[in-house]
Amino acid sequence: MRLPSVAAAVVATLLVSAAVTLPAAAQAKKGAAASAAPAERPASSAATAAASGNAVYAERFGSLCAACHGANGRSDMAGTPVLAGQHSLYVITQLYLLREGRRDNAAMVAVAKTMTDADLRGFSAFIGTLPPVPAAPAAEAPDAARMNKGQALAQQHKCVFCHGTALDGGQGVARIGGQKEDYLRAVLHGYKTGDRPGYTRAMSEALSQVPVEDLDPLAYYVANFNSK
Repeated sequence: MRLPSVAAAVVATLLVSAAVTLPAAAQAKKGAAASAAPAERPASSAATAAASGNAVYAERFGSLCAACHGANGRSDMAGTPVLAGQHSLYVITQLYLLREGRRDNAAMVAVAKTMTDADLRGFSAFIGTLPPVPAAPAAEAPDAARMNKGQALAQQHKCVFCHGTALDGGQGVARIGGQKEDYLRAVLHGYKTGDRPGYTRAMSEALSQVPVEDLDPLAYYVANFNSK
């Protein structure tokens, strides 16, 4: 499934505050009021509004999302991605794709379809505040040979070029280090086959050059990656 090229621009507009979408007259009125007010007041008001919004969406995250994703953004539910440490810009693009039915995940599509543009901004902003949460220590250390192979593949296929040497991504690029292995496998195979679209074609084009047999070793390495 291909995503229209305009979708990335549509997603970008969701990140813009409601103020920039005001009619011109309202914009001018707001600008005049801001000029008349002390310089520190708009910043203070913005900070208060942001804190209030985060509190609202923290509560909504707890009631709507935590059952599957965990209160701290990391749960033990199979196939459920880790949200802890994820970047808000990446999150909002995924919520948008889900809301528009462009990603094939019935449960998440049903949830996202109820979200307004403000909700997409609010949930993604809150999730962006969640600190990374490492997986619980495994009973056995990761297999060294498999980790070495995965590391070599990540270098060979230039995974680190976009996701960084710490695999922590940034902005619209996902944090993948420490993500669940089963989820990573599904995502990599989905991009490879085209079953999972992105908001750009970067991942599908990158994986078009990666042999299928390299996907599972990559997932193993990334899931067990520890930047420390």
